[in-house]
Amino acid sequence: MKIFPAIDLRNAQAVRLLQGDYDRMTVYSHDPAQVAKGFCESGAKNLHMVDLDGAKDGTLANFDVVAKVVQETELFVEIGGGIRDEERIKRYLDAGVGRVILGTVAAEDPDFVSDMVSKYKDQIAVGVDARDGRVAVKGWLEVTDIDSVQFCREMREAGVKTIIYTDISKDGAMQGTNMEIYRRLNEIDGLDVMASGGISSIEEVKELSEFTYGAILGKALYDGVLDLAECIRQAGVQ
Repeated sequence: MKIFPAIDLRNAQAVRLLQGDYDRMTVYSHDPAQVAKGFCESGAKNLHMVDLDGAKDGTLANFDVVAKVVQETELFVEIGGGIRDEERIKRYLDAGVGRVILGTVAAEDPDFVSDMVSKYKDQIAVGVDARDGRVAVKGWLEVTDIDSVQFCREMREAGVKTIIYTDISKDGAMQGTNMEIYRRLNEIDGLDVMASGGISSIEEVKELSEFTYGAILGKALYDGVLDLAECIRQAGVQ
């Protein structure tokens, strides 16, 4: 399983939100590139980044920060947040980002996802953020009537290989992840599932490594509850 430490960006800072609430934000660093370098020193090969400003308002507010991380590290970087047209996809990929994550646009325009997957292949992933089993969009601010598991199936049928699935209720709460949902998603043939939200023990990392493609670690790393190097060892292949 691949370990992806996370850097969420707001106002060019590394931050974390509690359960997607922009009003409950903790700033961890004013220098996200330095945070990324610290992850490298712990053995990380991959990095998950989210532009929270972009997710909320559809801009590329933190593009320069992402580009700096790509330039100054050798990490495989995936980025999501506010990426809703091909121009933005191309801009990130041209900057050296390894994979672009489509979120809101995937729920609103599945045909666009199919087109982008046909053109950019595995460089396109879909982020599925769910609250009570329903897909949330626009920075988690709106919850749709779309069943999240069925949506993952439809995305796989559209050619998407990688899904980043976040249970919003677990995110940042430090009370464990939704193991059951990842076991369900693992049953979708040919889909690489990345677990995100609430992973807060080495036991969870071990369990997820048995059947999951990747795990995203955020608050538990920043608060020192999990040791990144140990998580990477337990996960195995990077």
